[in-house]
Formats: sequence, structure tokens, C-alpha cells
Amino acid sequence: MSKPKTINRYDAIIESIFNSHHSRRLESFEFTRLEFEETATKLGIVLPKNIGDVLYSFRYRNNLPKGITKTATKGKEWIIEGAGRAKYRFRLASANPITPSPSLVTIKIPDATPEIITAYAQSDEQALLAKVRYNRLIDIFLGVTTYSLQNHLRTTVKSIGQIEIDEIYVGVDKYGRQFVIPVQAKGGSDRHGVVQTQQDISCCAEKFPTLICRAVSAQFMQGNKIALFEMTVEDGDIKVVEERHYQLVAASEISATELVSYNVRGG
Repeated sequence: MSKPKTINRYDAIIESIFNSHHSRRLESFEFTRLEFEETATKLGIVLPKNIGDVLYSFRYRNNLPKGITKTATKGKEWIIEGAGRAKYRFRLASANPITPSPSLVTIKIPDATPEIITAYAQSDEQALLAKVRYNRLIDIFLGVTTYSLQNHLRTTVKSIGQIEIDEIYVGVDKYGRQFVIPVQAKGGSDRHGVVQTQQDISCCAEKFPTLICRAVSAQFMQGNKIALFEMTVEDGDIKVVEERHYQLVAASEISATELVSYNVRGG
């Protein structure tokens, strides 16, 4: 006789917190970091050393437990937002999964990644950020000259709390307009979400109020391809402004026919 599946402690804690606040009439409600300790004690669960990882996993990596997702109304999903220092908010948002379009054309780019970087990149996220940076894909995608300002920027934003941006660029165009570009890096199984896009945009508005913010998300695809999305938040939901797919190849792998096709599309 098979043993029943043991519930994940992260799932147990977040579901218990959700149930203590949720009612059918509410589309959003707040909770605090202190509730994690209280809930773990109540459930007899050893609290994870890194409480923040519980929240991070559900905000950016993993699906919420079925006990939570089944309460969402049709076409909606529960997300977790920052609501201030050590405060968070469950909110119903439109269910709008962002995935690379299979019908979009792939653009070949001569690969300028130093071989030593390719050899020693430690993770999907770091490898992706490095390839985007060394091949100036942000410049190519946005048509703006950009410069990497900082990796893994950790800071605090009013009304949200502590956030982290994977990489942040600043740039300038031919008119002299200046930009700030927060970049998310997503591995193959990671999800693009409204939470990170919204907090990246809010951070740039607070820290760089005179610059134009253009939020970008990068994702590895099969076949050594990279998908780039320009994202925005509209009425509380994530929207794609533009999407492009790039493939980094040796210059000799770009044929004359492909160059002609790029010339036609670019004209």
C-alpha cells in the first residue's frame, strides 16, 4: 500500500496563511512576515532558515498550492506582491502566462560571447545575462545604446519593500533621450510574471525619475535561442510590448539569403 504524499512545508505554510485571511468577497488582502513564524509553530513545522525563500519560490518560481489556486475566479490567478517592509499582498490578477511565441521568426546574430565566459558560467541565469550583455542584445532589441549599470541590484521601494533586479542598464538614443532598463533573466522553466515586472518599473520610477523606463525580460529557448520581451503593466496586468527571438551563431552560419531577408524586413 503506497504512502500518502507528504505536503511540502512551503505549501503548508503559505496555504495556511492564505486560508486565515481569504473569503470569497475579497480580491486582495495583506499579510506580514511575522505570520510565517506563527503559522509554522501552529502547524508544528520547522521554519525554513531563509523565510524569504518561501515567498521567493511562489512569487517567481513555483505554482501556488492547489488549495489556493482553486479559489481563483475564472480567468484569474492569485499573485503575491510586496506591500511595504515585511508586508505582502495576495491579489487576484488576470491569468496571462507569457511564453515565447512558436510562430515568431528567429534572427541570427554573430556570437560575440568570449569562450572563457561560456566555459565557466555557473547557472542558466548568469549564462543568459552574460550572453545578453556581451552580444549587446538589449541595444539590438530596443534600438538604444545601453550600458550595464549593476547586476543583482537589491534595494527597497516604498509601498513594496525589498526587491532585487537581475540586471539594470542605462542608455541613450540618437535624440539624447536617456533610459533605464531593468532586465529579468528567466531559465527555461521560470515564468514571466506581473509581480517582478511591476516592482522593476516601480523601482525605476523611484530611483531614476528623469529616465524613461523600458522593462525587458530574457529567456532561454531550445536550439540556443534567446527570447527578449519588452514588458509593461497595464491595469494591474502584465502586457508584452514587443517580442523578438535571437540565435547566437558563428558569423559563417549566417547566409547571404538570410542577410537579404533581414534587409527587406529592416527597410
